[in-house]
Amino acid sequence: MSLLERTLEKIYPQDSASRDAAKNRLDNLALPHWALGDLMDLAIDIAGMTGTITPVVKRKAIVTMAGDHGVVAENVSKYPQEVTPQMVYNFVRGGAGINALAGQAGAEIFVVDMGVAADLRELAEAKKIINKKVGLGTDNIAVGPAMSKAMAKRAIESGIDIANDLSERFDLFGTGDMGIGNTTPSTAIAAVCTGKSVEELTGRGTGLDDAQLSHKIAVIKRALEVNKPDPKDGIDILAKVGGFEIGGIAGLILGAAANRKPVLVDGFISTAGALIAYKLEPFVKDYLIFSHRSVEPGHKAMQEALGCKKPLLDLNFRLGEGTGAAVAMNLVAGAVAILTQVATFAEASVAEADK
Repeated sequence: MSLLERTLEKIYPQDSASRDAAKNRLDNLALPHWALGDLMDLAIDIAGMTGTITPVVKRKAIVTMAGDHGVVAENVSKYPQEVTPQMVYNFVRGGAGINALAGQAGAEIFVVDMGVAADLRELAEAKKIINKKVGLGTDNIAVGPAMSKAMAKRAIESGIDIANDLSERFDLFGTGDMGIGNTTPSTAIAAVCTGKSVEELTGRGTGLDDAQLSHKIAVIKRALEVNKPDPKDGIDILAKVGGFEIGGIAGLILGAAANRKPVLVDGFISTAGALIAYKLEPFVKDYLIFSHRSVEPGHKAMQEALGCKKPLLDLNFRLGEGTGAAVAMNLVAGAVAILTQVATFAEASVAEADK
């Protein structure tokens, strides 16, 4: 049995007994009923994910997956491909948005080379990044598949490996991405998984003008026509129109769920990875916490396909890297604090409201 198959067998729904116990405690806290609203709902989810009403989320990890995309040859991004390795070096130096926000949240960052089109062995040998390189970027999805099915499975299993390794040391995961051109494959995945039109789902990415946006839509349509991914097969979708870092994110999510660890899903690209994971095992959605809603127009439809009507935040983010997940980690910690630190009426010797 493969690592992927073994992992899928370990993913179960949230623990209902822990959810019920958390709900009972929250119902009796010494404050007006459900006065902390969505954070109390989140606390129930975290109890269900972890199987306890005293969950711990102090040790936080953000895993930023990096990979390049052959579809940049179609001029779908305003930035050149060499920005991807340049940003990996910026992550390592601590100068990126994710470094600032992860530091504020008390999270450790792990940068993974899933398929950057550059030689990053120096950084890997210095243990500054994790080397899981599947290839030097994907092939151009506008003319054929992004990768083979074997490469797709390898990308996913690389993410699972990382989740298994980090689960011994960390309580809470956040997903992140880096890859010039990666909104194009992510939109293709969104179209396959949601059934929505490419026009409705496609955004401006790094800041495309109207003519560039129309061209991007045409490229995504061509990719779907050329490759015809099977909407029921997560491996097929990833192989035909995905990306190495998207596969890594999917694997990280699957591995975290198998280890009963909550996962904060970042933005548009991370949600594409979550959709791939969901296609492989629907129960994985029980371990997803949607950190925010991106300004990319397709993000809402992707989240709704995964059962999310309302993410924790809506701050007009469109950076990726794991930045939304980092900011939302503060809310997860707050939800756990409410569940574990606020006294009940009986514990605080406070009179309850008339019923």
